[in-house]
Amino acid sequence: MLYNQEEDFSGGKGMKIEEIKGKYKDEWVLVEVLAEDEIGEPTEVELIAHSKSRDEIYEVLKETKTRYTYQFYTGEIPKKGYAVAFDAI
Repeated sequence: MLYNQEEDFSGGKGMKIEEIKGKYKDEWVLVEVLAEDEIGEPTEVELIAHSKSRDEIYEVLKETKTRYTYQFYTGEIPKKGYAVAFDAI
């Protein structure tokens, strides 16, 4: 499911990365960076899209060329030495 602004009253603006990770567990997320800290990590973002499908996020990313974006996965990253295999549904 891609994001639409009717999902919440904030419109997804001014959110923290940790808020997004909690709300959209095990999903790919695309945000616009509104502010960052001294080492360049996003501190305030606007939600653009979220989906279980990375491909859907890439499609939305194509339309955001003029925006400073950041994309990430909110799920658990496999530990070193482990491999993950995906199968098309």
